[in-house]
Parts: sequence; structure tokens; C-alpha cells
Amino acid sequence: MSNDKLQIRTEFISDIRGIIETAKINAVRSVDFQRVIMYWRMGERIVVEEQQGKARAEYGSYLLQNLAKQLEPEYGSGFSYRQLAFCRQFYYTFPIVNAVRSQFNWYQYRLLIQINDRDKREYYEQEALHNAWTGRQLERQINSGLYERLLLSNDKESVLAVARRERIPERPSEIIKDPMVLEFLGLERKTAYYEKDLEGIIIDNLQYFLLELGNGFSFVARQRRLLLEDDEFSIDLVFYNRLLRCFVLCDIKTRKITHKDTGQLQMYVNYYDREEKLPDENPTIGILLCADKNNTLVKYSLPEDNKTILASKYQLYLPTENQLLNELKRELKNFDEHKKHADDTD
Repeated sequence: MSNDKLQIRTEFISDIRGIIETAKINAVRSVDFQRVIMYWRMGERIVVEEQQGKARAEYGSYLLQNLAKQLEPEYGSGFSYRQLAFCRQFYYTFPIVNAVRSQFNWYQYRLLIQINDRDKREYYEQEALHNAWTGRQLERQINSGLYERLLLSNDKESVLAVARRERIPERPSEIIKDPMVLEFLGLERKTAYYEKDLEGIIIDNLQYFLLELGNGFSFVARQRRLLLEDDEFSIDLVFYNRLLRCFVLCDIKTRKITHKDTGQLQMYVNYYDREEKLPDENPTIGILLCADKNNTLVKYSLPEDNKTILASKYQLYLPTENQLLNELKRELKNFDEHKKHADDTD
């Protein structure tokens, strides 16, 4: 048999395998979506039954408890009191069945319906849809306070507009978070880590780190060597962001950063702008990923019109909701104070 015929046969087998795998994926998605629709219709029917009865919370609880007693022994734990309560909440949250997305499974919808804030829920719905997040990824992003962390440096309207794909991010702060949450590294809360070790662990968990970085990032290089005459430097991590259309350089510091750190990162950014950036690309961005920082020091060690150097504090554990709310209040207070100072100066 000739090589051409052998090649055709190999491609043929590959095509058949692709058809089978696609069918399997579609079958799973179809089953998942039918389960979602089943729970939605159950929620609708429960609400209608409640409204025909007494409009009191205790009646609704009584209805769900008795329904669960009838269904759970026959159909299993998927029809427990808790699940039936989710069904009811599902219908209240998404009252139009045509708006229920076939891309989401029941686990993802359970996560979404537990978000009371409508804007926050829409943000996660849009991001999960456009980025094809799994249920576990969606849960991680919610638990890490992704939405709240973006609000620390952006207004709500711009965050939602980017999530809806109504506009493309223009500023680094619209994508890059501060703080960055690195709980997926599984590190203990020690006082210090070696930068090389932290960098290595990030590379080992690169998929999760890209998820934390945000939309549009791709990995380019590790320990990018720069030789400037007789002096040698290394950039810890190099990425490219297709939305911002620029290189993103990440320098890791496992301590509180100093003005020397910002100066060194500025040098790396200048080098990339002059030697690596193409004419139609945007200016390079530099991120100082640090254990701690002095925001005032960062502000005055960089040019007043700085738009390319960011210092982002990392933390090795998921923040609590109160921590995020307190941080948001602090940032809003600082913004108001700066605005008042600018108005007084004018």
C-alpha cells in the first residue's frame, strides 16, 4: 500500500474519531441542558402551586418538604428539599425559559442564582459564557471576588461593558487585578518565599495563573534574558495580551517593593517598547507582583502620567467578602479625597 493511501486512511480514522468525540460531547451537553430545563419547569410549577395556596413563607416550606418526601425516595438526592428550593429560586431569578443558556449546566446555574446582586450575577454569567468556564472555574472566580476586585480600580459600567463585549479594554486596570489571588498554588502562609520558587510554582500552575490574570493572556517566556552591554538581567515572566495588544512583563517580589523595583521594571518595559514591540502594537505593560507595597511610594516613584507600570499585591488565600468590601470602601474613600483635593486646587 502506498504512503498516500496510508495517509488518507489515517486522516479518515482521525475524522471518524472526531465525529464520535463531538457526538459524545454534544450528548453530554444535551443531557445537562435537559436537566436544567427540567429544574426550571419544576421551579415554575412549584411557584404556581404556591401562589394558588397561601402566600406565606411557611406554606412554601411545607410544600417543598412534602414534595421532597414524595420524590426523593423514588428519584434520589437530586430532588431533595434543598434542590427543590434551588428550583424555585432558579425560576424566580430566570423567569423566561428562552433566556436559559444551553452552555450552562445545573451546577453553574446553582452558583449564579445564589448571587443576589443583579449586576454581579450578570458579570459572572457573561464571563462564564464568553470564556467557557467550567463549573469549578466559575466557583473559583466567584469565591476569589473577581468582580469586587475589578471594581477596586474600575467603575461598574465599564466592568459590565467589557463583560458584555460592548467594548474592548483600553486600560491595564480593566483586566489586571489588585490584589491577585494565588490560592491555587497551595502554599502555606509563610512570612517569605524565594522568588525563584514562587515563579516555578506559578509555571507549574500556569493554566490557573492565566485564569487569574484574566482575558486575552497567553504565555510567552520565562526568565527572558536581557544583555545590556556587560550587564545581564532576567524578566521573570513574559505574557502577551491580545485584547490590549501588548506585551505584559511580570516581575515577582516576595517582599515589600521599593522604588528600585519600580525603576528596574520601567527599564524592562522601555526595552520591550524599543526592541520588541511592533509599530502597530500598544505600549508594553509591567506588573510588579509583590508580597506587599506602599501605594504612595509606587505613585511617586513613577511618572505622573504613568499608565503602564502596575503594582499588584498577591495573597495566597481566598479573601472573605468583608475583606473585599472593606478594601472597596477604602479605595472609594481615597478616590473621593483625591477628587476633592483636585477640585480645591482648581
